Amino acid sequence: MPNLFTPYTLKGVTLRNRIAMSPMTMYRSTDGKLDDFHLMYLGARAAGGFGLVFPEQIAITPDGRTTTHCAGLYDDNQIEGHKRVVDMIKSMGGVAGIQLGHTGRKGSLVTPWEGGHMLPPEHEAGWQTRAPSAIAYGGDMPYVPRELTTGEIDQIMQDYADTTRRAVEAGYEWVELHFAHGYLGSEFFSPLANRRTDQYGGTLENRTRFHLQALDAVRAVLPDHIPLTMRLGIDDLHPDGVTVDESITAIRWMKEHGLDLADVSIGFNTDNMQGDIPIGTLGGMVKNATRVRDEVGIPIATSWNLGQPELANRVIEEELLDLVYLGRPALANAHWPVYAARLLGYQDPFSLVPEDWAWWLRNLRGADEAIGWPAATNGATLTEVAGVSAPAPVVEETAFEQELAELEAELKPA
Repeated sequence: MPNLFTPYTLKGVTLRNRIAMSPMTMYRSTDGKLDDFHLMYLGARAAGGFGLVFPEQIAITPDGRTTTHCAGLYDDNQIEGHKRVVDMIKSMGGVAGIQLGHTGRKGSLVTPWEGGHMLPPEHEAGWQTRAPSAIAYGGDMPYVPRELTTGEIDQIMQDYADTTRRAVEAGYEWVELHFAHGYLGSEFFSPLANRRTDQYGGTLENRTRFHLQALDAVRAVLPDHIPLTMRLGIDDLHPDGVTVDESITAIRWMKEHGLDLADVSIGFNTDNMQGDIPIGTLGGMVKNATRVRDEVGIPIATSWNLGQPELANRVIEEELLDLVYLGRPALANAHWPVYAARLLGYQDPFSLVPEDWAWWLRNLRGADEAIGWPAATNGATLTEVAGVSAPAPVVEETAFEQELAELEAELKPA
């Protein structure tokens, strides 16, 4: 039976465990380049035991960024920064993955802490966005994108191929396409954003054409041993949007075009999502992810509220997922895998860190519980061990167990 710390092989690449650091935009780039910040930030997560480490979504064109502070790989002069990061991740025992994308009508923004609103095309830090159709997202993104021509779509396919070539040159060993969260690929997929009447709009087959062409373009230049995966928005949570049933059909087609693993998420093509929104609950995406895995017969991963080690381990043990992607938990704790290993009683949790660190942690360390959370107290309370009161947990055990039990009940086969 696999567990969270079991190695995982896809194509010709083996991860040391089932724990991936999910791509998260950091807004720390200048001219699209990765620099010392990214070297520190991503290297620390690899040193902390993550098996697969992604930088943020990497733009394939300048107008594919979210802000002017976002990273790209659309120019050869950006390769060096990526190579430094990749080399660091590898030296710390991780596999470096890259997520390629284009933000479509959700670009030309300011950073979230500045409000996250859209800048007009004429602004010095803004630009004219492009999308499948000339439909604004709305809300804080009111400016209408320009509809892509078929010639521009052809060029975007070339951009995917060219960026992949640069990624391989930089040393990445895992390539993912970001076709979720209301970005360009997700926009083509969703009737909420795609009103085209040509071969890229209307039917599900036409709305998936962009995905299949992108897979073909990337696969044509990607070495056979490197996995090609996709983060896909499988549900718009809106009656006029993409459904899980449609996505399952589309993923079957994608599998035929070289997709090796589906990383499933939400479409986010509207701010008017309806019904039960799964991303606010523990393991909220697991049920639909497992359905994709079972019905398509493809390896599967997802994120969203899997940061409780017991839950993350359980979805791997029960073969509901193949990989667990962690975003905010990776930000909060660079050594989350070690934390989880200690909490779950893994035999040698310090095998997840570099050998020189592991030596110090295994030897001459005094009280085991003094290293840090979780304290290895063999079930004793802090009061019993040291005569001090433990702070109240952020999530009460009873509430967590109740939510976990509800999730398990949903996941049990009928």
